[in-house]
Order: sequence, then C-alpha cells, then structure tokens
Amino acid sequence: MQLPTEFLKIVILIFRMVLLMRNKKAIIMGLFLSFMLVFSGLSVNEAMASESKPIVVTTTSVLASIVRDLAKDYVDVQYIVSPSMCPGHYDVKPSDIELIRDASLILAHGMEWKGWLRELVNSANQTGDLHVPIYNVTGPWNTPSALSSLYSRVASILENELSIDLGDRLNKCLTAISEVDEELRGIANENNFNGTPVVSMAWQSAFVSYLGFKIVASYGPPEFLSPSDIVEIEENATKFGAVLVIDNLHSGVSVGEKIANDVGAVHVVLINFPEVVPGVSNVTEMMIYNAHQLADGLHTYGVMRETVQLRQEVETWQYVSLGLVLLVIIEAVIIVFEAKKRE
Repeated sequence: MQLPTEFLKIVILIFRMVLLMRNKKAIIMGLFLSFMLVFSGLSVNEAMASESKPIVVTTTSVLASIVRDLAKDYVDVQYIVSPSMCPGHYDVKPSDIELIRDASLILAHGMEWKGWLRELVNSANQTGDLHVPIYNVTGPWNTPSALSSLYSRVASILENELSIDLGDRLNKCLTAISEVDEELRGIANENNFNGTPVVSMAWQSAFVSYLGFKIVASYGPPEFLSPSDIVEIEENATKFGAVLVIDNLHSGVSVGEKIANDVGAVHVVLINFPEVVPGVSNVTEMMIYNAHQLADGLHTYGVMRETVQLRQEVETWQYVSLGLVLLVIIEAVIIVFEAKKRE
C-alpha cells in the first residue's frame, strides 16, 4: 500500500528537520513522530482504499469464487450461504439485512430468489431507499463448459454494473478452465470411468456423466424420496451392477449411504460448493477434488471385490478340505470294515 504523495512530502520534511537537531531526546521524539505518521498514513490510506471498493454480495461460494477470480483487486466479495449447506435450506439472519444494504451488486443462482432472497431484499428495503442491482445467474456450474459460460456472464455483469475492464482476466480464467478440462479427462481415462455403472444424486449427475460414468439410477433431495423410490433405485442399481453410489454432501448423505450398503456398492460423497473442504477455493479445484474422490471410490470398490473373492475362495477351499477329510474318514471306515470282514 502506497502513501499519498502530499502526506509523504510532509513526512520527509519532518525527517529532514529531525536530522538537523542536536538534542538527542528531540531527535528520538522526532523519529518516533515520523514513524507514527508513516504508520497512521498507511492505515488511513488502506481504510480509504477498502472503503472505495464496491461490495459484491453473492448468495453462494460458487459465485463468490468466480467474482474473486475475475475481479478480486477491484471489489470486496462476500457470500451469504455457508458452503456446507444447500442454499434451498438457508434461514435468513439479521446480519444479512445489513450486508444487502451495503451491497453495490447482488448475484444469485435463481433458486434462492424463489425462496428466501426475495424476503431478505424486502426486509432490507423497508425504508424504500435500497437501489441495488440484482442478477440471477441461472444454470449449472459443475462441468467445464457450463463453468466457462458462467464466468463469461458474471464478467459481463461486473463490467456493465461496476465499469471495470475484465477482458484479460476473463481470458486467463477461461484458459485455466480449459486446462482443468484436460486434467479431468486424464483422470477419467487413467481410472477407467467410461461406462462404469453408478447411481448418482441428481445435483451431481451432470458432472458424473461428463466424466463418462453410466448413470443407471438417480435420485433427488432425500426429503422428497419415498420408500418405494428407494426400492426402485436399489432394483436398478442391482440389475445393472452399480459399483458406486455418488452423493451430494450439501443435500444430506444418509439415503445414499443406505442404498450403497444395500446393493454392495461404494458410497462416494462429492461437493457442489467450494470452500467446504480445505484447499478447495473455487469451482475448478472442486472439480479436481471430486474427480479424485470418484477415483478413490473405484479403487475402494476394487479392493472390496478382491476381498470378497478371496473370502469366497477361502470358503471354497474350506468346503473342499472338509470333503477330503470326510472322504478319508469314509475310506478308513471301509478299510476297517473290510479287514474285519476277512477276519
């Protein structure tokens, strides 16, 4: 952070006057005063710079990460819903009202506007003086092509509403997404994702299909599933030999875990919002994390199948050994019987 030019000139002048002093105490006091002015100037300048940044409020960490990647030097980004929960389950807090009132721009996914966001905005506008643009940036985000589209749309909104040029930054972000696309396809090929039968939670289906998995059954939010729905899912999973049940952390994982246990598949939990896992700060990092989770799930399934096969082989040999023992006993009895008969 740089000091204002006029403030810096004053500090230099004071410092020169200090150097001309002969009294040791005066020199020490002068130096102390100079340093205090420098630090106070930095603090004031930093505060002014922070206050000058427009506040962009997003409903989720997905949109926040996109804004941060595109314009972190130009805006202050804050999101409302914790990345550990589904936005549809969010309960508005009093502090959210102040956040909305401080915002220069609000970005949502669309689904929140049908629920709690409209109520929040109305609460923040009780005095009738809230004039903040709100954009619903609808559509999926968990495939590279969908994410590229989302970055372009958010960049356009930021440029139009806040008058900032993001052309170069957008190109860098789109290039990074393209590189992640290649990395994901490499992970899929290396771990033989293509054609592998799985069951998937609906919010993860687009990403799972993109990686090449064959979805043999899918399900929506657990709170809307009936017992008959679960039976049908398990029947399809068994019929087509599903090896993974892929769940969505933010929707709850108990149903997916039950299905996996019932059909002998591996339960894999993916995330749909960055920052819920350490080291995952944006959507591309989230995709890489999820792809590795799926690869680990397939490895676990392979180990599980080998264990079952070995157990079956052991049981088979146990039966063979028992049969041989019985055969030896029978032969021994026959020999003894024949020997007594000859006597």
